[in-house]
Amino acid sequence: MRNINMTQYLSFDIGGTNLKYALLNHEGHIIEKNRVNTNTESLASFMSSIYKIADAYKGKFEGIALCAPGKIDSKNKVIHYGGALTFLDGLDLNETLGKRYNVPVGVENDGKAAALAELWLGELQDVNSGFAMTLGTALGGGILLDGHVLHGKDFQAGEISWMITNISKGSNNLEAYSGYICSAVRMIYMINRAVGNSNLKDGIAAFDAIRSGNKTAVKIFKEFCLNLAAVILNIQVIVNGEKVVIGGGISAQPILIKEVRKQFKHILTDIQMINNQINPPEIVAAKFKNDANLYGALYALLLELNGEKVQ
Repeated sequence: MRNINMTQYLSFDIGGTNLKYALLNHEGHIIEKNRVNTNTESLASFMSSIYKIADAYKGKFEGIALCAPGKIDSKNKVIHYGGALTFLDGLDLNETLGKRYNVPVGVENDGKAAALAELWLGELQDVNSGFAMTLGTALGGGILLDGHVLHGKDFQAGEISWMITNISKGSNNLEAYSGYICSAVRMIYMINRAVGNSNLKDGIAAFDAIRSGNKTAVKIFKEFCLNLAAVILNIQVIVNGEKVVIGGGISAQPILIKEVRKQFKHILTDIQMINNQINPPEIVAAKFKNDANLYGALYALLLELNGEKVQ
């Protein structure tokens, strides 16, 4: 009988720019990994690139795990909407990958996959309730309740980008929503434009400006962290979590976590009644960075193979 810990799985992280993939074993060790540009021409061309990768590993994996943007029906293995990748809407992965390779297939939302990675091998291990936030173009999220990532009746739970945090802008304006206000990409763009950097996407240059004490850069950064802290408070009053894990590329910057903690404390101390009632969660950086979704997608499949029900 084959040792289950030696079983290998092929994991995909479908992003708007990159299609990442890795061969992992049952314990979460990456054997090899790579990435290609995401083929966005059509569903057929996209699936062709998936098949090309999987064909190269044929015979080496006993399951395929995927994560993608959009509303993901993880029970029936169907992607709905697909976020920016609208051509993925309605894609049935059992009917495509499952039938082609005759192996179990799992699929999960990318924000929930990041939370699952931390639950499995990262900062949410042994945590009963909490949540993960992924900072990027918008806000990814995964809510942990009673040791399980929450999906909700329509698999929509955790889509914190659609939390209204500035209703004065009007509900028909994206500026009212946390996905816009708490966009790390937008924050970096604003700082680089304000300080005159030619590359508006340069995150390193933006944080250099913050650390150097540039007043405009610091102001934009602090406002960004205050908005993140407000989102954390909004979730915390419902979840009452033990820990908040912040991921995404900029989470590697220690000043980010430090400032979010500071802004969260300011919110609590501004109103004594809130300070008396709300216990702050521990706010930490995620353990996993660019590979988080590869781990989380696999863990979702492993839970399913182990008979765990989607919550």
